[in-house]
Amino acid sequence: MRFGHGKTKKKDKEREERIAMEIIVDANGPEEQVMGWYYYLEDELHFPFTAICNEKRAILPLLVKDEVDVIGMAPEEECEREMFVTIRWERDGLAVPLSQFTPISATDSQTIEAVEDWHYWVNMGYKFY
Repeated sequence: MRFGHGKTKKKDKEREERIAMEIIVDANGPEEQVMGWYYYLEDELHFPFTAICNEKRAILPLLVKDEVDVIGMAPEEECEREMFVTIRWERDGLAVPLSQFTPISATDSQTIEAVEDWHYWVNMGYKFY
């Protein structure tokens, strides 16, 4: 299953429960929601993995369908408004929004599920309140 921008906003009860009970369960405010997501993704994503850019954005030097190697989570301070991952890019890597990338099908299921959880959160219009 893939969640791209512009898809129908249909609630997924299983995913909603996982987000509420595992990711933001003890969050008191937006900062704690951010940290819940950050540490969930850091624990669940198995790096490196290959992903495909699914949307062109002015902040990305990539085109739709470009493949990248995702090598880690971006520093915490880069993830205060949305989750960023680091891709292999020149010498230092480049932080990019996780919502812009879909893991290829050969990626392990735990990583795919965690990325889909984040895509779901974004596509449902949820925010850190």
